[in-house]
Amino acid sequence: MIQSAAPLSPTDKERYNTINQENIEFIMNRNNRTNRWVIADMIRRSAYHFPGKTALVFNDMHLSYTDLEQQCNQTANALSSLGVKKYDRVAILAHNTHHHVLTWMGCAKIGAIYLAVNYLLKGDDIAYCVNHSESTVFIVEDTLYDQVKDVLDTLPTVRTLIWSDQGEGAKAPENFLNFDDWYTAEDDTEPDAVLRIEDPVQMTYTSGTESLPKGVIISNQALIAQYMGCIIDGRYDATDININALPIYHCAQRDVFLNPIFWIGGTNILMGPDIPKILENIATHKATTFFAPPTVWIGLLRHPDFDKHDLSSLVKCYYGASIMPKEILREILERFPKAGVYNYYGQTELAPYHTILKAEDAMEKIGSAGMAGLHMETRIEDVDGKEITDTDLPGEICGRGAHVMTMYFKEPDKTEKAMEGGWFHSGDLGVLDKDRYVTVVDRKKDMIKTGGENVASREVEEAVYLHPDVEEVAVVGVYHPKWVEAVTAVVKLKAGKTVSKEELMAHCKEHLSAFKTPKEVIIVAELPKTPTGKILKRNMRETYKELFI
Repeated sequence: MIQSAAPLSPTDKERYNTINQENIEFIMNRNNRTNRWVIADMIRRSAYHFPGKTALVFNDMHLSYTDLEQQCNQTANALSSLGVKKYDRVAILAHNTHHHVLTWMGCAKIGAIYLAVNYLLKGDDIAYCVNHSESTVFIVEDTLYDQVKDVLDTLPTVRTLIWSDQGEGAKAPENFLNFDDWYTAEDDTEPDAVLRIEDPVQMTYTSGTESLPKGVIISNQALIAQYMGCIIDGRYDATDININALPIYHCAQRDVFLNPIFWIGGTNILMGPDIPKILENIATHKATTFFAPPTVWIGLLRHPDFDKHDLSSLVKCYYGASIMPKEILREILERFPKAGVYNYYGQTELAPYHTILKAEDAMEKIGSAGMAGLHMETRIEDVDGKEITDTDLPGEICGRGAHVMTMYFKEPDKTEKAMEGGWFHSGDLGVLDKDRYVTVVDRKKDMIKTGGENVASREVEEAVYLHPDVEEVAVVGVYHPKWVEAVTAVVKLKAGKTVSKEELMAHCKEHLSAFKTPKEVIIVAELPKTPTGKILKRNMRETYKELFI
């Protein structure tokens, strides 16, 4: 229950006569609930505007905004009953489920920090995230239990284990609380918590494609600014019905789509990354918006059920997470002629979007990642940290603005280095054109140095994609005793197609300079990826490190 503030003392009344940091903080805390702007209020305010409207669809469950707000309050109160306090970390290992949403919002309502763990990690890698974050509560979905059961005794800060049975309905082990029994026993009144816009509210671990994952701390302020930017730049509205098929443990699906749609009172459909089911759900729910990385868009376009469904309700198509091949973008535009196609580009550290290419520029600026978002700025820096003002000269993409993270948890040196000079350094290489639109050239680590020349892997990939039988390709640099690194293309062919590596190499020679042409082409059944569709080039460099030895 929300308590009234204690009466003001004469000394405290004097605070209203002088403006300084201490007095303003005192006054803001006393009036915290009157003027606060935090994630905790998101569902309640949408429930005020749209009380009976469907907020969330999960399997056969349809929850109104009023229902969802009550359940989020119950979850928050249940966390408090466990002794969870402001700034404590609560970890969850789960797919896209109702329980996952309740955990996120329940944490926000008491000022705890929500941590969603990558559900493709195993044992020790999961334990690393939970232990590094010092989480006090760990929620585990039944279908993912086997991935953590052997490390549960190695989590010293975890005081409570909670079992989510929304995967397959399995019964909780003895040392777990059952999620539904746990939260439904609590009152549905809103917790009385002092929450500030500057407070950290979530923690996300980077994918670890380069090194050990880093714990990115994000504040209410960064998220709210990011949501507002998404709503305006991405042109969301309260009539939108959004398919969430990519994992919401990742910031791209959760913070660019799921939460901004909640913020404005739209409807979110929760599901897994099942391509036939995605097509079915778009048609069944008359979905208006859908986001996926290029690899998933390719899977949709190639699926035999694509033309069996009425997909005409889909009027906003979004992509991101990795570079979209130009030929695939053209195909999306052709097969969804009524839809606008938008490209979001960013990083976990930017909450996460940095730039957006809007629908009206999709063809004119094809291949671009667009311009800095509403609350962001972009610049290109050289190796000395100086701004590059010449258009089309590559350098590191840097950003600043309201979306930027608070810090890397327990990583002061890496935080300072990332923020050097007042700009966040992305690790991506890009160019700005005369209109200030950025084009991502490559990751720094993916620039191939072969025979004294630099080769952008993306340029080679675009050439390979021009072959009509190629479905996916990733180009990496592999150690070579003569060339230092050899340009190597790893290719997945379209279903039913047979192409030799010699034919693909000849195709590349028609479109690329000799030093950019792959020294080797490897044809595989699947490319290794993260759950969000990012191709794991680090894995490929390791797999093929002795290819030319």
